Amino acid sequence: MNIPEYSERRELYAELNAIAYELLAPPFELSHLVLLSGRGLVDQERLLIRELCQSYGVNPPSPNDNDFTADFGEFRLRWERHTEYSTYTFYRAAPFETPFACPPVSYIPKEWLARLPGELLVATHIALEDRAQPKRNLQELSTLFTSSTVIGSKVAGGAASVWSDHQLHQDNFGRILIHDENLRGRQVGRLVQRLLEIETYRMLAMLPLPVTRRIIPQLARADQRLAELISNNVELTSIEDEQRLLNELTNLAAETEQLSAQTSHRFNASRAYYDIVKLRITELREERIEGLQMLQEFMIQRLSSAMATCELVHTKLEILSIRLGRASALLRTRVDLSMEAQIRDLLKSMDNRAQVQLRMQETVEGLSVVVLSYYLLGIAGYGLKALKAAGYGIDTELLTGIAIPVVVLCVFFVIRRLRNSFNKLHRDK
Repeated sequence: MNIPEYSERRELYAELNAIAYELLAPPFELSHLVLLSGRGLVDQERLLIRELCQSYGVNPPSPNDNDFTADFGEFRLRWERHTEYSTYTFYRAAPFETPFACPPVSYIPKEWLARLPGELLVATHIALEDRAQPKRNLQELSTLFTSSTVIGSKVAGGAASVWSDHQLHQDNFGRILIHDENLRGRQVGRLVQRLLEIETYRMLAMLPLPVTRRIIPQLARADQRLAELISNNVELTSIEDEQRLLNELTNLAAETEQLSAQTSHRFNASRAYYDIVKLRITELREERIEGLQMLQEFMIQRLSSAMATCELVHTKLEILSIRLGRASALLRTRVDLSMEAQIRDLLKSMDNRAQVQLRMQETVEGLSVVVLSYYLLGIAGYGLKALKAAGYGIDTELLTGIAIPVVVLCVFFVIRRLRNSFNKLHRDK
């Protein structure tokens, strides 16, 4: 059509239609690993997968792949790279007598597993029994899970039964057992993928919980300290006390903002993961097995309390930041008003000093007129005496007396003119 195409249109279509689940058929077992790792380690992950492929004669992934699936004979590997973690899922399609006795991860070279970058967050075994196998009773389930807390339900509209205990066993893995009753086609892969995502995202959602528990005492101390500072606000008597209190509030606000910066991203991510967990549990379409707690009941009951704790701390942190900002603004306003009052008093004092200096200047100017007139009259007297000595018949005393008002007025007007000239020059500048 000769219409310019958006540069990333095909990539968006590929992402939308990507198959997120394997085509599986019972019986089979899988081992699922989730490792927290930064984006800087993705090249190392690709390198390790390439080494594993070379060892088994399998075509390796391309340098830019973020997901990879290959059959290694004894097992099948699916690797996926996500924003902050990577998943390694090992499948083994083969009959088994006892679930979890010989999981797929046991076929992986241990030295290769030890080199995987990141920190282990989730490790889960899933075993899917064929429908030809008899369904296990509660006693057999308790033996498999070595726990008295077995939870389970029918899923996918009754097409399968799922049991778990959501606990770590001796091999440091969790366990999920699925019994196929009427799963068809792609239902198997979708069910397994949903269970894996529930396991992964519930752990990711709980990541901020240990941090939350550590900062609860810090928030309590900060809240108490803020209450003390606010109560001390009414007892301030000087600008120095106000500035000291403002500095303490600023330091407390900086500590609170540091806590917020350290946890806000984790809290937001946890909220998103929790929403995904609830969605995936809804997609299971659970039906109750008599005498067992359903997966949804167990997950929501345990996970919701942890999420409520995180949400409460996150809310308290935001409220504390708001209160600190409001208290700092009020105290800053008080400091500004105090400083303005001091500046006003200082200007008033300077104005009074200027008035005094003006009066003193006028007094000095009056004395200057007298002094200059005295010296000028003295000089005039000496001149008159010189004329009289030269033979001119003049009365020096009379002429000196007549010259007094003339000299005084002349000196007065000259000094006044000079002062006006200086004032005009100052105003022009």
